[in-house]
This record gives sequence, structure tokens and C-alpha cells, in this order.
Amino acid sequence: MPLTRRQLLGVGAAVAGTAALGGWTVWSGRGQSPLLLSARNDDAGQHYAVGYFLDGLRAFATPVTERCHDICRHPFLPLALFVGRRPSRESYLVDLRDGTLLQTLHSQPQRHFYGHAVFHNSGRWLYATENDTREPGRGVLGRYRLDSTRLQLIHDGEVSSHGVGPHQLAWLPDGESLVIGNGGIRTEGGSRKEMNLPAMAPSLVIMDRQGELLSKETLPQQKNSIRHLAVASDGTVITGQQYHGPAWDKVPLLAIKRPGEAYHPFPVSESQLAIMNQYTASIAIHSEKRLVAMTAPRGNRFFIWDLDSAATVVDAPMPDCAGVGAVPGGFAVTSGQGKCRYFDCTGGAVQSHWLTLPDGWWDNHLWLG
Repeated sequence: MPLTRRQLLGVGAAVAGTAALGGWTVWSGRGQSPLLLSARNDDAGQHYAVGYFLDGLRAFATPVTERCHDICRHPFLPLALFVGRRPSRESYLVDLRDGTLLQTLHSQPQRHFYGHAVFHNSGRWLYATENDTREPGRGVLGRYRLDSTRLQLIHDGEVSSHGVGPHQLAWLPDGESLVIGNGGIRTEGGSRKEMNLPAMAPSLVIMDRQGELLSKETLPQQKNSIRHLAVASDGTVITGQQYHGPAWDKVPLLAIKRPGEAYHPFPVSESQLAIMNQYTASIAIHSEKRLVAMTAPRGNRFFIWDLDSAATVVDAPMPDCAGVGAVPGGFAVTSGQGKCRYFDCTGGAVQSHWLTLPDGWWDNHLWLG
């Protein structure tokens, strides 16, 4: 089958990128079994950056000093940055072919990581959400250039996140605009203690990668921290919230922004909201099947909804469900306490089965591909 113009442009960009990045070759992993990347601990509390194929084969388990959160996969090279969990000052660049730790990336003295980052589709630039500890709560995006096997900070390249406590960020389909969940919570350097709950200022920001603000929207509840998000191929954004007000308040823990429309709550039943225990974790969208999945670890519950109708597709108990990612047939879900699970969405009714991955100690995010 002949390649489309978009596919040809993508191949051209990858070839140009590998030349610019010092002779790496484009890497496709291992056959048909998706590679799952995540942060994980062992029973002794040692932190690892791990890669497992969904058929159960371990690719690597690389010991790291600090606990990681999300994984930032390079668009075409066998590289991923395992991003330090807030308020970590370290992140880890790993060779996905064998798990070699290529670089421990240190934050600037007056910065710490917030757990999330993204590579630009050129492969040359990485953007990480960070806290400016000189002005606590001032969110910034640190900008780094990939030179062969090292990320170099661009000292004059950081831009404001246009909010407080930036957490997850993602590219919109144009590949040049970023959507950012500003959690709204101010923390000091080296601490996870919330310093400004009475004056929280969460926001959903869209900006270009040079820092120009394109839009900034909020939800009605001031203590509803916007943290995690996913973007569909048509530009629809789903966000997950963590509420810091009274446990009995009924607040929207899922929200949606469709292209050209205002940001507003995604309709979830009151019974589902109640079981989430005011806390959501990982979000994933299956664009082809028009499905959105979410983990609610404090409620020990996993959900899938129809992205367009908001109809419930899956509402399943799952102890301390952690990360979720989309694969061609459905979703894979990890657990902090129990077994990992696969939800097959290819037929009429969703089927699930346990994955042959290690039980427990998985962190709240994963990357699949």
C-alpha cells in the first residue's frame, strides 16, 4: 500500500531527526507485543524504571534513586525519560533496548520536577513542568535539547505555564500547541505540603511552545485541582481532577474541552463520583474506538466511558488501579497492590483478563506502544 503524504512527511522527519541526533536508528521495539513503560518499586522500596512487554517478558528494570511518575517517550528513538515525582530533582534518560541509564537529569537549583514532560515531534526538544521555588507556585516549562544521549537545559528557554503548580501536559494535534493542567496548589521546594488551599487557582491552559497563551479556563469549584489529561486525535481534551474540599461535596472529577467549545464537566453519574473518593489518577483516550478510560485508585475502581455519548462502558472494581494506556484492542491497566489487567474492547461486550506482569508496586502512569 503506498504511503500517504502525512506518512511520508513523518518518515522524512524521523530520518532527518536521527541524522541530527548523532546516528541513532529508528526503533520499533519487539514485534507485535506492545512495550509497557512505567515506574515501579520492589518489596524493599527500591525504585525502578521498568519496561515489560504485554506478553510478560521483561525488557529491563533499571534501579533509580528517586521515585518516578510519568514516562516521556521519544517520538522515534529508543529513548524515554522517566520523570521524577513531585518534588523530585532528578529524572532518568533510559535506553529502551537494554535499560541502560544514559543520564540522570538534574533540575536547576531553584526548580523541581512535577512528574511530567513531553518530547516535541522533531525529537530535539523536551518540555518539562517545573516549580520555581524562588517564587513558590510559579509554574514554568523547562526546555531541554537532546544532543545524542544527553538532555541539555536551555537556560534562557523556560516559559511560564500561566498558572500555579503545573502537572501533566500534552501536545494538541497540530504538534506545536500544548495543553497543560495547572493544579493550582503552591508547594515549597522539597515538599508536597499544600500551602495555599484557601486560595487555590487551578486552570486548563492552551499555549504554543514559545509560551504564548492561547486560552485559559477554569472549573467552578476553586479547590478542584486539574492534574491529569489526555488528548484525542481530533483535539478533544479530557482532564481528571483531585478535590481538596470537604469529602461530602459533589464536584466534577472529569471534565472535557472539545475543539472550539468551552471547558466543562464530563457527565459522570453521582454514584460513580461518590466511589472515586474525590481523587482521579491516570487518563487515557482510545481515539479509534472513541473511548476514555480513567483510574480511581482511592476508590479501587476502573472506568471506561464513550467519549461522545458519555455512556458507561466499564465500571469495574480493581484494587489500587494505577496507570492506564491504550493499545489497539483496548486498554492495559496496572495496579499498586494487585494484578495488572487488560480490557479488550474489540467486540460488543468488553472482556478482561489478567496480564502476566508482576503484581503490585506500579506507579500511577504508564506508556504503551
